[in-house]
Amino acid sequence: MATRKNTQPPGRHAADSHDLIRVHGARVNNLKDVSIEIPKRRLTVFTGVSGSGKSSLVFDTIAAESQRLINETYSAFVQGFMPTLARPEVDVLDGLTTAIIVDQQRIGGDPRSTVGTATDANAMLRILFSRLGKPYIGSPKAFSFNVASISGAGAVTVERGGQTVKERRSFSITGGMCPRCEGRGSVTDLDLTQLYDDSKSLNDGALTVPGYKPGGWSYRLYSESGLYDAAKPIRKYTKRELHDFLHREPVRMKIAGINMTYEGLVPRIQKSMLAKDRESMQPHIREFVDRAVTFTTCPDCDGTRLTEAARSSKIKKVSIADACAMQISDLAAWVDSLDEPSVAPLLTTLHHTLESFVEIGLGYLSLDRPAGTLSGGEAQRVKMIRHLGSSLTDTTYVFDEPTTGLHPHDIQRMNGLLQRLRDKGNTVLVVEHKPETIAIADHVVDLGPGAGTAGGTVCFEGTVDGLRKGGTITGRHFDDRAALKKAVREPTGRLEIRGATTHNLRDVDVDIPLGVLTVITGVAGSGKSSLIHGSIPAGEGVVSIDQGAIRGSRRSNPATYTGLLDPIRKAFAKAHGVKPALFSANSEGACPTCNGAGVVYTDLAMMAGVATTCEDCEGKRFQASVLDYHLGGRDISEVLAMPVTEALEFFGSGEAATLAAHRILERLSDVGLGYVSLGQPLTTLSGGERQRLKLATHMSDKGGVYVLDEPTTGLHLADVEQLLGLLDRLVDSGKSVIVIEHHQAVMAHADWIVDLGPGAGHDGGRIVFEGTPADLVTGRSTLTGEHLAAYVGA
Repeated sequence: MATRKNTQPPGRHAADSHDLIRVHGARVNNLKDVSIEIPKRRLTVFTGVSGSGKSSLVFDTIAAESQRLINETYSAFVQGFMPTLARPEVDVLDGLTTAIIVDQQRIGGDPRSTVGTATDANAMLRILFSRLGKPYIGSPKAFSFNVASISGAGAVTVERGGQTVKERRSFSITGGMCPRCEGRGSVTDLDLTQLYDDSKSLNDGALTVPGYKPGGWSYRLYSESGLYDAAKPIRKYTKRELHDFLHREPVRMKIAGINMTYEGLVPRIQKSMLAKDRESMQPHIREFVDRAVTFTTCPDCDGTRLTEAARSSKIKKVSIADACAMQISDLAAWVDSLDEPSVAPLLTTLHHTLESFVEIGLGYLSLDRPAGTLSGGEAQRVKMIRHLGSSLTDTTYVFDEPTTGLHPHDIQRMNGLLQRLRDKGNTVLVVEHKPETIAIADHVVDLGPGAGTAGGTVCFEGTVDGLRKGGTITGRHFDDRAALKKAVREPTGRLEIRGATTHNLRDVDVDIPLGVLTVITGVAGSGKSSLIHGSIPAGEGVVSIDQGAIRGSRRSNPATYTGLLDPIRKAFAKAHGVKPALFSANSEGACPTCNGAGVVYTDLAMMAGVATTCEDCEGKRFQASVLDYHLGGRDISEVLAMPVTEALEFFGSGEAATLAAHRILERLSDVGLGYVSLGQPLTTLSGGERQRLKLATHMSDKGGVYVLDEPTTGLHLADVEQLLGLLDRLVDSGKSVIVIEHHQAVMAHADWIVDLGPGAGHDGGRIVFEGTPADLVTGRSTLTGEHLAAYVGA
């Protein structure tokens, strides 16, 4: 009998040789022909100053190409329904595996989206209640606040035995949506006193809605409709007249000799103003809407979004509304107490999902929490939940600053999760600034040396010890520790907060000192934002800068966002005696070929569209005639191409000196954006850059109290020093600065600290410390105190 010889050479199998992700010649955004090799099945951290190219390399090159290649495996028909992705500008990308991206993009702010719907926990609860709930009310749809109850009946025609027969059929779907608020949990009411002055008649100018000026068509629609007496004060209208004025259904009629559609004032305002996104409104309209619209909890469902029937079906005296309102850590214990063999697999999966929330540090949330109210860090961790118990291995997990919004105590837990994902055989790529997370890396890639055009190169590749000894900015600052202040400022007054009960706060009384730098800290979910944003509303004298994303298309840039373009356009127009609109790429001065975009987009159906530089304006976005006008020897496109530092000098003196523009540029420089060019699209800015751009915009606001929500988000260790200098300058100029923050450098630099806790959710909501940072370190009475003491080496 012939024996088969083993032809496989001794040693390593060929399939085991693919241990690296190789990137050669990456040129996305500001990357300058970057070539690196990333080890697979290891934890690699990418670091560098904000704007150095980390996201361009990790997200826009490696993760984007992985997703594009996976999308290409689907049929052309399926690809037509998917987002089209262009191939990144890179020569070679080798050894890629399936990429799962966990970024900081907010989960959709749709009012129907909650923590439960975003993580499928709600879907499992609905099945559970449809099986075990007493009394039985219907399928899982009967417990969904996104499904309305509908029914219908009518005749249908069917062919049977060669004959056409008419039969009566009826159908009904039992949904759980509250009919009053349509599953939103709140109803909006218009405050009629803000729409008109009822002591006046329409002829006397009773309407107070923006845009409804006497003589204008919007006003004449009502004053000349003939449905009521325009000379009579509104308070004297009959019921019928008031209904026609406020709530009349749309009807075509002749007004002032022109055929127009008349409808009541309330539906007209709801369609024209309230249907729009609040952020996109003009400031005066937004101000009116904030005044005139009141959001109140739906009286029919008490804010639960569910019908009475859905709330009546219970398991162990708990309804689905009660379950969704519970703190998730409590809900996990309740699910664990259910012993029902008929739904055992469902209970196991649901319990695992809820335990994942607790494990990742989100046990303080409830499933009915609107997804739009989660912070960037919370949203990112909610996205992580579906991956924690995944059986997939050999995939690439890509994280964008997973420690955002985390207290030093919670960072240790997050580090453990990242290591667990790696130990299962996955490649973990993390963009991060916090030294605690960089320290656990198997491999570090440091980009820089600077930001924007001064970055985009790999300054260091290797181990954490190698990074410490290397001469890069990250290496030099890695072991930096801010020292406690030798002397703290004396407050000039007190801001009293009494009986605060927002969310999990427990009747909190606290005095916030004014005229100093106050830091509000505590573990994630302890009630910091609830205390500050709930008790110190933005408005008169208070400038609040939250973590909300900057809205803007690729046509928006720092010049348009900060209002800098207005004084620049006026300076050009004044110098040449022409209209300012000529110097806007979104108005009259736009290149007609590309409509001022600078590029021409060609749509290739299911393949990635192609953007080519406009041949007529060569990407400058303006008409050739506009570029003939110069100010200080530069045309408008050359001015927009300048970085902030160069523009500061340009508008500071000489022929182009413009005080208004110089002031805005100084603020941009103060927040560390000196390297950003004025015309750079907002879509290409990093998270840290957007946060600082927002800060620069609000620095001119007239207000004595500044409230900043985690301003160190996305900031490199070196940038944090600059931020501390900026906060000091604000305080020294007479402002009161209140910062919600976890970064120990900011805590150490504070004049006063308010620490909330001791835990998260219903374990928090209390003040556990008030005083100076030195007292907090000496006492070590809280989790924050212990971590801050370790940080400053006390």
